[in-house]
Amino acid sequence: MVSPIDIQKALGGMDYPATKEQIVKHAQEHGGSDEVVKALKGIDDREYEGPSGVSAAVFD
Repeated sequence: MVSPIDIQKALGGMDYPATKEQIVKHAQEHGGSDEVVKALKGIDDREYEGPSGVSAAVFD
């Protein structure tokens, strides 16, 4: 099970706004677990304004 903390750790240093593609790539390149990457691949394909928006999309 992925936690919001796991998501935030994987997105540390991310520049926003960011697209889903940029978010997934950042997580893959910065040590995000397979579970985290899989969760991020499930979010809507749009631009996100910040990490709270990404978390909301993952856990909605």
